[in-house]
Amino acid sequence: MKIKVKPGSGKQEIKKIGDENYIVSLKKPAQDNKANIELLKLLKKYFKQEVRIVKGFKSKNKIIKIRD
Repeated sequence: MKIKVKPGSGKQEIKKIGDENYIVSLKKPAQDNKANIELLKLLKKYFKQEVRIVKGFKSKNKIIKIRD
């Protein structure tokens, strides 16, 4: 699943675009891994499953995997 992250946007929001593409707005800045931590918490709540970042730890474009 592909995620485009917008860190430091002042709000938390998930928008689905297409089948497996999402745009996620985050409050936290992209410093000291804060945005990635917020992203994982938000996606876990949204999908009600564990998620992990597969690719793009330091990029705004990420690939995540939902664990069964």
